[in-house]
Formats: sequence, C-alpha cells, structure tokens
Amino acid sequence: MTPRRTGSVLRNLARRGLVARGLLPPSVGLGLRALRVARGGRSWRWLAAALVLIVPLTLFGSIIVMTPAPSIFLGSGFGADCASAATAPDVSQTAQSDIPPDYLQLYKKFGQEIGVQWNVLAAIGKRETDHGRSKLPGVQSGTNYAGAAGPMQFLISTWGGKAKIKINSKFNGYASDGDGDGFGDVYDPADAILGAAKMLKRNGAPDDLRGAIFVYNRATWYVDQVLEIAKGYATNGEIGVPPEADPACDEGYVDSVSSEVVQKILEYALAQRGKPYIWGGTGPDGFDCSGIIYMAYRNAGLSIPRTTFGQWPFGVHVRAGNEKPGDLVFFDSGPNTGPNHPGHVGMVVSKGKMIEARCTRCGPIKVTTYNDRPNIVGFTRPLQNADVLQQLKKALT
Repeated sequence: MTPRRTGSVLRNLARRGLVARGLLPPSVGLGLRALRVARGGRSWRWLAAALVLIVPLTLFGSIIVMTPAPSIFLGSGFGADCASAATAPDVSQTAQSDIPPDYLQLYKKFGQEIGVQWNVLAAIGKRETDHGRSKLPGVQSGTNYAGAAGPMQFLISTWGGKAKIKINSKFNGYASDGDGDGFGDVYDPADAILGAAKMLKRNGAPDDLRGAIFVYNRATWYVDQVLEIAKGYATNGEIGVPPEADPACDEGYVDSVSSEVVQKILEYALAQRGKPYIWGGTGPDGFDCSGIIYMAYRNAGLSIPRTTFGQWPFGVHVRAGNEKPGDLVFFDSGPNTGPNHPGHVGMVVSKGKMIEARCTRCGPIKVTTYNDRPNIVGFTRPLQNADVLQQLKKALT
C-alpha cells in the first residue's frame, strides 16, 4: 500500500469515528494529525505517511485485523481492499438455488457497474416475476393490468414510451441496452436489469435504499418484502453497500488532488456525507445543494455566492469532459429553472462523480454519478473567477 493510499484509508476511517469510539488505537489519530501537518512538503508527507502506517499497524495491527466489527466494516474489510471485496463470495446458498445462473450473472454485473447492491436488484426481480419465470401477463409479452412489462416490470411509459426502443434515439425513460444490440427491450433480461439498476441509482441507491425501492413501487410493504429477500440472498444476511459506495473505498478523492485548496474544499464536503438535505441549510446539521458548496469553499478561506442561481454565472464555464475536482456541475431541475437558469448544483469529486445534497426525499448527502443524469446544463470553475483569484493571491501574501 502506498503512503498516499495509506493516508486516504486512515482519514476515511477517522471520518467514520472509529478512533473516537475506541475501535482504532489513539496512535492512528495522532498519525492523522501528523499527516495533515506534513502536507506542506513532499518529503515530509512521505515520511509522515510511513510513520502512520508503521506505528499503529505494527503495534496494533493483529488486533485490528483479527477483530473487525462486522457492522462497521460492512461491504469491505479493514484496509478498504476494494478490489478483493468486489470479488468476495457474497452469494448465499438461497440465492444460488433460487436465481437462474444467467440472471445471477446479470444482477452481479450491473450492480457493480452502476454501483447498487446486486442482491437488491435480484430481490426486485424475485418479487416482480420470480426472475422472469412467472407466466402472468406482461412478463414475456404484452403488459399486466397496470401497464407493466418484462422481467423487472417497468411501466412502458417509464421505459421510454414503447417496449423496444433504439438507444440512440431521444427519450427520457430508463430503456437500456444491456446486451449491446443497440436496442432497449423491456422483455430482455439484460436490458431490463440494467434499467432497473439505473432507476435505483437515480433515486437514492445504494445509500437510501428504502427511498429508491419505494420509487420503484410506491408501497411500504413492497419495500419491506424486497429488503427481506435481499438479506436472504447475501451470505451474511446483510444488505451491505457495494465496495465502490463504501466511504472507505472513495478512490482517494482528496489524495488524488495536488492543490491544497481543492483538498480543503473536498475534505469539508465529503465530511458532510450522511447528513440530511435541509432547504436553505448551510450546516452543521444539514445543507441544501448550494449550501454545502458555499461552506466547502469557505472552509478553504474563499467566498463564493450562496445560491445556485448566484453560483452558475460566478465560475468560469468549463467544457464537459474537462471538469476537475472542485468544479461545479449544474442541472435544469426545480421550479422556475431552465437551461440558462439551473436550479440544482453538485460538486465534482472525480471524473463522473459528484457530491450533492439533492432534495428532502432523495436521501442523505452522498457521492453520486452525474454522467447518467439527463438534465445537465454545464460545468463551472469558481477557482478561476477573478474575485477568487484575488482572494487566493491575498492569502499567499
């Protein structure tokens, strides 16, 4: 493990409160403080990171590794070995005997690809059509009494207006091409399961599962049934989170950034994960979409506009594909908004991912993907605004 990766893992563990709760030794906390101090110079950073690795893990490593708390290290083991966690055997005997092999492969594939729990996908497939084995109307052809079709029971209107749609045409539904034939076919298991994964992701999964499943079928009893089935499909009886959604597997968002200013911005924003959306909120208990960004920049000593409407014209506009961590991504979303007047904003933390406070019913503040969102207006870079450049210049003098 590299010194940079070591620092990233330990900071993530600290964010989760493990030192304070006595589940990691105090020396880890001391090492983290040493690492922060060491950021000013490259050689000292490497030395501090090495000390952080050697001291706590040499003295306490056997205790930490041998006695992890299952409820805390859910989804990945100590050290955030995300690659091994992704390939770990997590399919229960119940799942192996109940799910057809081709369906199981698709649930696993698209769960990992989109970043949602495969066993929740599978539980929906079970609850809806017994993994495509149901002979009821609307599973193999046509629709049921409610207008739903296919193994994952999409409403045709939600899918894209018709059962089979060419993917390069314009549509606002969840029609997806899971088998690579250029069409989104609601009756094709690969297409339907990929569409279901996207729907769960867009509506709050993997963090707010209850909210995401409720959007899929608006009944609390349905949510309870799906979650119960999902637990039975996992070896440990837990829903868990995909490794890529675990805070300890955050791909080193902070460490991948060379600018100390952007590091401070990201550190503050990422530390707010799990807090609720509060309209008009600027912390500490909760934030709205622009409030978390406003406060993250303040954490770095920079002043930017408070609202989305003010932030949109403030930063220098950046072409899609050239965005960097710390940049803002805007959406045509909400009342009285439009292509030139976006109403929602998130902060880029890595290519394709942002941290956002989305809405009251969208679940807690979290890192989400933005490439699959259809209403992106554009990207801006507040750090290139003339006023911010002056603030940075003053800070250095």
